[in-house]
Amino acid sequence: MSKPCDGAKTEWPELVGRTIKEAEEKIKADRPDLKVVIVPVGSVVTQEVDLNRVRVWVDTVAEVPKIG
Repeated sequence: MSKPCDGAKTEWPELVGRTIKEAEEKIKADRPDLKVVIVPVGSVVTQEVDLNRVRVWVDTVAEVPKIG
C-alpha cells in the first residue's frame, strides 16, 4: 500500500468488491480531508492530479433501474 511521507493512507485495496456507500464511508473515516468522487467506469474525466480527491470507479448496477 502506498503512503506519502506523512504516513497518511493513499490507497484502499480492501474496498474492492464493497458497496459504494461502504467505500465512501471508509475513505472518509480514514481521510476526512479528501473529497470522494464516484465515477462510472468508462466515464471521461480530467487528467489533472488532485491530491485532495479520491475517485471511486464503479461498474455494476446495484438496483433495478425504473421510472419514477
